[in-house]
Amino acid sequence: MNFLSQHAELVWCIIGCTLVTAIPRVLPVMYLRAEKLPPLLRHWLSFVPVSVMAALLASQIFYYNDKFDPTPGNLYLVAALPSLLVAWKTKSFFGTIIFAMLLVAGARFLGLY
Repeated sequence: MNFLSQHAELVWCIIGCTLVTAIPRVLPVMYLRAEKLPPLLRHWLSFVPVSVMAALLASQIFYYNDKFDPTPGNLYLVAALPSLLVAWKTKSFFGTIIFAMLLVAGARFLGLY
């Protein structure tokens, strides 16, 4: 008996998982080239990365100690507010992240949270 006959279900599972993972990534790149899209659709799609980033950040900022906490007792929310100003002023992704990390580390070091 060879490997394929012994583990046919596993091989088919891996092939299926590969297809399910690859198709949603490959098809949009192949068929939705920017030069073929209407301007209105291109404009609408330009908001997708910002929306995804906002959703990821909101879940990390508003949940503190495993619960929803939109109060000043939430260290991440308190650090996020001045970080928004840094992001707006500098337009630097990494600069904003470093600033926010320093705020969180500083607040913990000083025993504020």
